[in-house]
Amino acid sequence: MTAENNESEAEGRRSRATEAFYGRRHGRPVRTQAAEAVASLLPRLKLDLTQPAPADLKTLFPVPVERVRLEIGFGGGEHVISEAGREPQSGFIGVEPFINGMSRCMQTLESEPRPNLRVYDDDATQLLDWLPANSIAEIDLLYPDPWPKKKHWKRRFVSQVNLDRFARVLQPAGTFRFASDIAHYINWTLLHIRAHSEFEWVVERADDWRQPYPGWQSTRYEAKALREGRTPAYLSFRRI
Repeated sequence: MTAENNESEAEGRRSRATEAFYGRRHGRPVRTQAAEAVASLLPRLKLDLTQPAPADLKTLFPVPVERVRLEIGFGGGEHVISEAGREPQSGFIGVEPFINGMSRCMQTLESEPRPNLRVYDDDATQLLDWLPANSIAEIDLLYPDPWPKKKHWKRRFVSQVNLDRFARVLQPAGTFRFASDIAHYINWTLLHIRAHSEFEWVVERADDWRQPYPGWQSTRYEAKALREGRTPAYLSFRRI
């Protein structure tokens, strides 16, 4: 590759204001069985963003669905697979750029198929910009990377720009759910919601934030938080 091409590629990366929201793409080498699951299932389940999004997202699924939900950063897929099984009448889109998480999800789907689940393995903001307006009933952002160092706070997924994206794709009265065990990120999210004109915090009792969502499927990240003595918060926000 020439120096000119290198410079062009680097400039392209810098121009993508979204690529910083997640960290590494790969962890430990993916085992053979997991790699085979990815090779077999991912091409069939992955959304193709090079094609225009359908006006009706429900047509993305081979089974009839009544609404579409989105989970950003699903880790190993425990929650999104559980929810897709619990709500067969809903279509689910799961986003996870970390190949090790995606491979765990694909392995599970080999034995527990979910015809109402589609996935995307790159930057969630690309998907959000691809989706039609008012097309999503619910967005889940569960235990996102807190980027604890102050110099990295700009990489947190919750931002005014991304809340604008959420507001565009969520249906009126649609829900954005945020769960975290990091107190600073919880407060950060509440402050960003308060500053955004299109969202309101859905809360009825003082301890609502301590109560897991209905049908909640705990994740490995939550188990680690509880082992280490951190208290999770389960926040829900409504698009006004």
